[in-house]
Amino acid sequence: MFNGLEYFVPTLLDLVKASGIDVSDYLMDHVCYRTDDMSHFDAIFARWRMFASRVHTSEVNGRPIHALFLEKQFTISGRIVRVIELPAPKPGQTYPEGWEHVEFVVDETLERFMSRYKTHQFDTKSLNGELNSAVGLPLSFGLRAKFHQLPLERMIEIELAQLAQK
Repeated sequence: MFNGLEYFVPTLLDLVKASGIDVSDYLMDHVCYRTDDMSHFDAIFARWRMFASRVHTSEVNGRPIHALFLEKQFTISGRIVRVIELPAPKPGQTYPEGWEHVEFVVDETLERFMSRYKTHQFDTKSLNGELNSAVGLPLSFGLRAKFHQLPLERMIEIELAQLAQK
């Protein structure tokens, strides 16, 4: 169904732990799968949407990003997988196909979180995001962990409320 996810999650969790960051108390909000082109993005979405109880699609920088809320959540390495994020490839950029990152919800400001891990080189380009700021932690093998303050489901609720007000 979601090939390789059973290896990706424990690998990423091990890499984060080896970096010295303890994520054991953080919600593992979602996992992200990248595709290398639009036709494969469409094919993967068509195949995976049947496992979702709900799908939300947002347009970010002119490309769709699907959030698939799984009908049957499952557990890998003691972590519940609830949501899969499937972003369309950015025009003009190529990505290796596969699982890329996990996002965790932190219970403090991102600035405070980063201050506890001063030796880490966080990617802060999304630190001042409009809806939900985030920081990324590059790991080995092209994998990443991302940290933000609101779960994806809450961000979607806010986004839908804002759209309803327009």
